[in-house]
Amino acid sequence: MTTKRTQPAFDLAAFLANAGLGRKIVHLKASEHFFSQGEPADFVLYLQAGRAKLTVVSKTGKEATITLLSSGDFVGEESIAGPVGLRMATATAMTHCTALKIEREEMIRVMSEEHDLSALFLKFLLARSMRIQADLVDQLFNSSEKRLARILLLMAEFGKASDPETLIPKITQETLAEMIGTTRSRVSFFMNRFRRLGFIEYNGRIKVHKSLLNVVLHDQLSEDGTGPGKGSMASQPSLATNGKRRTAKL
Repeated sequence: MTTKRTQPAFDLAAFLANAGLGRKIVHLKASEHFFSQGEPADFVLYLQAGRAKLTVVSKTGKEATITLLSSGDFVGEESIAGPVGLRMATATAMTHCTALKIEREEMIRVMSEEHDLSALFLKFLLARSMRIQADLVDQLFNSSEKRLARILLLMAEFGKASDPETLIPKITQETLAEMIGTTRSRVSFFMNRFRRLGFIEYNGRIKVHKSLLNVVLHDQLSEDGTGPGKGSMASQPSLATNGKRRTAKL
């Protein structure tokens, strides 16, 4: 009588933590690229540790940061969306990073066979989609001050199940200005005000305090930091009372 050998149960944590068939661990220093815009999109990365960013460069050479990445994020998911194409963005480490590099064919194979991985990947994609929508709403309807506060809170990972990392990776005011669609001088003005009010500390690196949530959850501050400003929501007619759709000022 022959005994049928059973396949060992799929271990999702072990798959994402270790090298194996079609996958390997890669280590990057700050400012090194995982991949660059225009390269073949033939692998997916799972960020195990560290912080990274996605940037795009226009035909005229202007660079813009489109999203920030942290541990637990997948990067380069466009590689399994269809036939192998070209990268539309550049993924760059902001800190020392460790990631699992999964070849396109292996990612597709395991996703088709293992529900745990496909469910995790789908959850990530839905969260990414919601984040993109939130970013769009933020750009359309919030002041640059609120947009800056939100970016700093996201970088500090407020809102995640784990404790926030209040000391965020090094980032320039120019990059912050690119991300929120304003000038570096305005970012400098808001950063100085946040520091004066005790929302942040910075001396080389930025430390974010939970009190910064006040800027996002409530009306923006006045120029002297004592109350709602002229551009705040509190000084605008209520959408509920006037029944009109307000057009965002860009």
